[in-house]
Amino acid sequence: MSRLTYTLDDRLATIVLHNPPQNRLDPELLQELEAAVGAISSSDAKAVLLRADGPDFSFGGDIMDWPDMNVRELRALFERYMGVFNQFERLALPVVAAVQGLCFGGGFELALRADVIFAAEGSRFGHPEQTLGLVTLLGGIYRAAERAGQARATEWALTSEQVTASAMAQAGVVNRVVADAELEAEALKFAQKLTSGPTRAYAAHKALLRAWRTGGVAAADEAMFDIAIPLFETEDGQAGLNSAVNALKAGKPRPVLDFQGR
Repeated sequence: MSRLTYTLDDRLATIVLHNPPQNRLDPELLQELEAAVGAISSSDAKAVLLRADGPDFSFGGDIMDWPDMNVRELRALFERYMGVFNQFERLALPVVAAVQGLCFGGGFELALRADVIFAAEGSRFGHPEQTLGLVTLLGGIYRAAERAGQARATEWALTSEQVTASAMAQAGVVNRVVADAELEAEALKFAQKLTSGPTRAYAAHKALLRAWRTGGVAAADEAMFDIAIPLFETEDGQAGLNSAVNALKAGKPRPVLDFQGR
């Protein structure tokens, strides 16, 4: 039985977790996620929506087999998880996550790979690893620190507290908090809007942010023009710039373009 579905409809790729009852992440789901990421990379998708079926987004990793695995097996498992999660994070497309219910452990770490997080009012986030005597194994603590700062991320990891959506929004981890019943519709509407945008420019912004995360402002400045200048040769860049110039010459408002992602 599949644990994940992937669909492509009108330039929007949608990934849905459905591994009831808690949408836990296991090797089968990981394999399906890897396949979905590969399919998206070679498709004409212009944006991605990640969501989950059921009352909860995900409780995190399926730990049932971990006690019977030796450290070499565990390392191989988690390195594979990290590799697939990072592939998902590096998709050259804007990625929106819609989170409901509980979003813990590896589920939280997966959501943190998205560029924009929509959260239902009743959702809660947390790193339960500390209660197991472990750490966030897939980069959760430092990705939370990127968004919220070291102080908050440290507190969340050390206490394993359940943090509300509103607190996560105030800290900068979550972009928008919406009514529980409106989560899917609001996230879908936002993601669909992104499909009309300049995909290559989205990818460039993600690359610049990645350079900044790696080496700070100096590294991003160093990479800036190698990443940015090629956009002037893209169809979208030329169409956007020409439309703005023509509108200025005519004294008219600049038209809203439906970019083609080229």
